[in-house]
Order: sequence, then C-alpha cells, then structure tokens
Amino acid sequence: MSGPDRTQAREPATAAPGDGAAGPPATGNGSGGAAGAPAAGNGVGIARGGGPVRGTLPLRVEFVRQFRRRRTLVMFGLLLALPWILVAAFALGPAPVQQSSLRLSDLATQGGLNFAAFVLSVSATLLLVVAVALFCGDTVASEASWSSLRYLLAAPVPRDRLLRQKLVVALTYSATAVVALPLMALLAGTVAFGWNDIRLPGTGEAVAAASVLPRFGIVVGYALVSQLVVAALAFLLSVSTDSPLGAVGGAVGLVIVSTILQAVDALGVVREFLPTFWNAAWVDALAPELDWSRMAKGASLSVTYAVVLVALAFRRFRRKDVVS
Repeated sequence: MSGPDRTQAREPATAAPGDGAAGPPATGNGSGGAAGAPAAGNGVGIARGGGPVRGTLPLRVEFVRQFRRRRTLVMFGLLLALPWILVAAFALGPAPVQQSSLRLSDLATQGGLNFAAFVLSVSATLLLVVAVALFCGDTVASEASWSSLRYLLAAPVPRDRLLRQKLVVALTYSATAVVALPLMALLAGTVAFGWNDIRLPGTGEAVAAASVLPRFGIVVGYALVSQLVVAALAFLLSVSTDSPLGAVGGAVGLVIVSTILQAVDALGVVREFLPTFWNAAWVDALAPELDWSRMAKGASLSVTYAVVLVALAFRRFRRKDVVS
C-alpha cells in the first residue's frame, strides 16, 4: 500500500483521545496532524469523512456525567430544601395580618395548595431562572473551559449530535427542577398546614381542593413552558462562549432586564412581547372559571423565542472554530 493510502487508513484511529496515541488530535488551524486529517476547530471532520458515528456520546452517559457534577447536586438540594425552609419561616414568624386585598403570601398558610402556589410565585422569577440557566448555560461552555470540547468533536462526534445530546440532557434536568420544586412545596405545605380548600388571592374566595388539584398540573406545565425561553437563551450563550459563568449570568441578567422593563407602563403594548411578561399567567388556572387566554399568549411567545434561539445556537455551533 502506498504512503498516502496508509495515512488515510490510520486516520480514524488517531481521532479518539486517551487511546494511547502519541499526541492529541490536531485543532485550530489543523497544522501538525496527519495528511488530510481534519481539525476539530473547522468542522465535523472525521464524522463527515467516515460517516456519522451513531453510538457516540449516548444519553445515558451524559445524564450520569451531569448528575455527578457538584452544581447539579447543590441546585437540586436547594430546590428541595427551600419549601421546608419557608415552612420554618412561617412557623417562627408572626401570624399574617388579615387585609382586604389578600396576596399569595397572606394565604400561604391556608393549606398545601396555597403554600405551593406561593412558593412557585416567589421562585419562578429568580430561583427557577437560575436553575434552568445553570443546567442549559453550563453544558457546552464548561466543556470548552475544560479544553475537552475539541476532543469530543474529534472522537468522532458529529456537531449536531453532540449539541442535541447536550440539549436533551439539559432540558431534562431543567424540567425536573421546575417540577420538583412545586411538588415538594405541595408536600411540605400539606404536612405543615393541612389539606384544605384553596383560597384565591385578591378575593379570598374558597375553591374546593379536589377541583383545583388537576389544575395544579396546568400550573406546573405552564411554569415549565415559560422557562423554555430562559433555557434556549442560556444554551445559545453556552455555545458562544467558553465561560460557563458568562453564559449563565448573561441569561439571568437578560431575564432581570426584561422583568424591569415590563414594569415600565410607558412601553404600552410592547411589554407583551417581553419574554417574562406572561410568566404569572398560571394564576388563571386556579380561578373558579379556567381562563386560557393569557396562558395561550405566554406559551406561544415562549415557544417562539425558544425555537429561534435554539436554531441560532445550532447555526452558531456548526460554524464555530473550536480551538479550546
């Protein structure tokens, strides 16, 4: 076999890191590698030349890798502990003063459902945003910061497959976080304050718990959909930088800016296009007459933003020169 043919025959074997090869695969400008060897920084490389490797980076492995990370355990620990911390805070503090216009905080101790609604209302604007941004913003940027992203691409793992696997795992952990918090709050509130009819904020009208419980699933589902825009934004920033803190902080910062802008009445109807404007529309699911109008607007806006941002993330990653 001639010289060039032998080089091509050996080329796939040099791509896998940690197999005892003499050195790491070529990256960046592609210099110093074997003849015709693709660089991880300028395309899919071996995955395109040798065909996509479908068995690389399985979801099970990625789930385990992300679960074992300290930030995952700490975040879930905080989410599961928060309802019990709030129960202790209500137990130690004075009884709430009865007011003519009742807020969710005034009704939190009326029963498990009221307490779960209160915990969701105070967590959806910050804590859940941080959790979702952490899981989706850290997933790719952390690989780049560890200088392991180029080795994953040279394994060979096609870029679209790598990004898809990362996104699926990040969204799964984000969804688990969003669902776990209100469910734990429902458990903690029921243990501490009993299983009573829910009282609606504003009027204090009581609604049977048996009729509201199925709607609580709508509340959790809408909270999950409203966080999709945070997840997609953090994911786009994650593929655009090698700083996990920058990706997570950028997503959280933009959500905070949106929350501030929605309080500016001078913006008028423009506020309805802010990604956080409809976040509290889940309250309509607890009303005596279920109203879908605001939740439909919020869900459609969040899904639209998420689809556009994820598409931009894939487009950005396909063209990105991975040198770290």
